[in-house]
Amino acid sequence: MPDLRCTVQTCTHNQNYYCNLDSIVVGGNSAKKAAETSCDSFEARKGGSAYADAYSNMEGKEASAKSSVDCKATECMYNKACQCHAGKISVEGGNACHCGETECATFKCGCA
Repeated sequence: MPDLRCTVQTCTHNQNYYCNLDSIVVGGNSAKKAAETSCDSFEARKGGSAYADAYSNMEGKEASAKSSVDCKATECMYNKACQCHAGKISVEGGNACHCGETECATFKCGCA
């Protein structure tokens, strides 16, 4: 499992720059660059400020640096059998309102 960092503070799963999900899905089936990928597990934080108490809706689930990454970006050099095998990945999208505004910044096209 890769070391997963996340800068998407508007996501309900983000806890102190880590994801509190055991597994995420990175979309981008035909992606050739990072901007064409997305975190399909993104869910917008409900109510109030996205930055106000990032722990208030975590229901006691502890975030971890390690998460399984189901990767649909088949052209990525780190994708093996739809699983991410990068040592570290970064999901970015700061103030995203929907998954299309997020991306896997670690994506590197393995295509010729």
